[in-house]
Amino acid sequence: MQTMQEETYNKKINLDLWKEIIKYSLPNKKILLGLAAVMLLVAGVDAVLPLMTRYAIDNFVVPNQLEGFRGFALVYFLIISLQALNIFLFIYLAGRLETDIACDIRQAAFEKLQLLPLAYYDKRPVGWLMARLTSDIHRLSSVISWGVVDLVWGGSMMVTIMGIMLILNFRLALITLSVVPLLILISLYFQKKILGEFRLVRKLNSRITGAFNESISGALTSKTLVREEDNSREFADLTASMKASSVRAAIFSALFMPLVLSLSSIGTGLALWRGGSAVFQGLITYGTLVAFVNYTIQFFEPVRELARIFAELQSAQAAGERVLSLIDTKPEITDTEEVSARFGTILQPDRTNWPGFKGRVQFRGIDFSYQTEEPILENFNLEVDPGEKIALVGETGSGKSTIVNLLCRFYEPVSGQILLDGIDYRCRSQSWLQSHLGYVLQDPHLFSGTIADNIRFARPSASEAQIKKAARLVQADSFIVRLPRGYQTEVGEGGDLLSTGQKQLISFARAILNDPVLFVLDEATSSIDTEMEIIIQKAVDQVLAGRTSFIIAHRLSTIKHADRILVLSGGKIREIGSHLELLERKGYYYELYQNQFVGRNFEENLKFKVGS
Repeated sequence: MQTMQEETYNKKINLDLWKEIIKYSLPNKKILLGLAAVMLLVAGVDAVLPLMTRYAIDNFVVPNQLEGFRGFALVYFLIISLQALNIFLFIYLAGRLETDIACDIRQAAFEKLQLLPLAYYDKRPVGWLMARLTSDIHRLSSVISWGVVDLVWGGSMMVTIMGIMLILNFRLALITLSVVPLLILISLYFQKKILGEFRLVRKLNSRITGAFNESISGALTSKTLVREEDNSREFADLTASMKASSVRAAIFSALFMPLVLSLSSIGTGLALWRGGSAVFQGLITYGTLVAFVNYTIQFFEPVRELARIFAELQSAQAAGERVLSLIDTKPEITDTEEVSARFGTILQPDRTNWPGFKGRVQFRGIDFSYQTEEPILENFNLEVDPGEKIALVGETGSGKSTIVNLLCRFYEPVSGQILLDGIDYRCRSQSWLQSHLGYVLQDPHLFSGTIADNIRFARPSASEAQIKKAARLVQADSFIVRLPRGYQTEVGEGGDLLSTGQKQLISFARAILNDPVLFVLDEATSSIDTEMEIIIQKAVDQVLAGRTSFIIAHRLSTIKHADRILVLSGGKIREIGSHLELLERKGYYYELYQNQFVGRNFEENLKFKVGS
């Protein structure tokens, strides 16, 4: 299973992190301000109710009379009605805020994924990214909308109650609140323990999501290699680790809450003890004592809630750290400010200033390595004329894919230049380059939807006539029209309802729809049968006519018509020439070709002439 080393976070509650997270609620200022007003009203009404009780006891219960009770009852009813409305508004606004925040964070994360280069995806499993965009973002939006709001309510409630208690009886208030410093110390200790466990839980959750993805996408490989038992054991180890951390976090939380409850009970007991004595001494009224006890209970209720919210914040911070690590990731490949100002960005291209592209490509002194200690290309040089067809062959790791990845600017060279029509391609925007690029992979990816949707993917505005024209150009129309629903046939997830050859032809049609000047074929015929290879080869010949193209191929029969064939070894050009020229030299390419055609009439192939 694919794993990755995640960054380890050891900080305590990070206020700067939460400030950045809270920013995602700012676009919803009206909802946020409305929610804040509602929470202040809720806290205010909660603080007034014990005073109403005090008034009732001192004016109706103790004197045993009901004069003025109707007016009191009406006021009490109005206050309760106001609180009911407040609660409705609180639930509605908090739910709305949760949904909006989740939407904004997901949008920001998804846009960042559009900007990040291919190297970012190479280092991170799909499951890791899915966990960031789903469960972690849900956790964040939930805590911001409900938890942070409860913090505002709890804080304002405690301040209000503390002020009223001090006004009612200063000494009794200080005695009752004497347990608060101890409560703070206990909270600081448990927050460290709980936060550490929740961070570990989030990390393990990412790995579990990745394991699910690997298991589903690699089901066929697992079964053919009889890996079911090993996969189950590895997954069981992951889930056991997550269970252990979750249990430890639950234990700390379970210990925390009883301690908070015990301290709040002690505070209430102190209020009853000292307050009862004050009533007998005639220092305070009975109604004041009842109000004081109610306030004591109300004061520690938000404390208990804050303890719960605090634990949730610690859990959510672990999620927040990971989500923001994605959103704040700096792309390794970026356009300069000058280029962006002139040509636009990836998400907002400005096509009005885009220059044309004739198709001339030059590699000058290119050095490149994926890891600094393992160079792939060293001082690589190549000049390609517009419309020239270049084939790349060589053993695995020789640099074939690296050359086209650099050409497409999925990566950038460590040193040297890649020139397009004589201009360093870093002086053009990434969008400009990729708008002139057609790329067909060995295992093409189709998106869920119809065949027409997939061909139109490169150009959403394309008409049905344009889609069919592209399909006919690459020989795909002949099989599409035989399908029950033709171009409206569903391809399934990843194109699983079609054969590999059919997916290849659709990907050809998709690539050609934008009429690209530069074309890349990466092992486009290596996974298909001979009959389909002939069809695709005809499509290739038609598609590549007049376009600058780079073809990576293991089947040497597919590159006979290439203008030049580059035989690569160790990131260097070992041989270069046409198919016939390389065969006549009887060098490395000759040996590769001979080995591929063992059992065939090799001499007949040797006499093959380009264009025959």
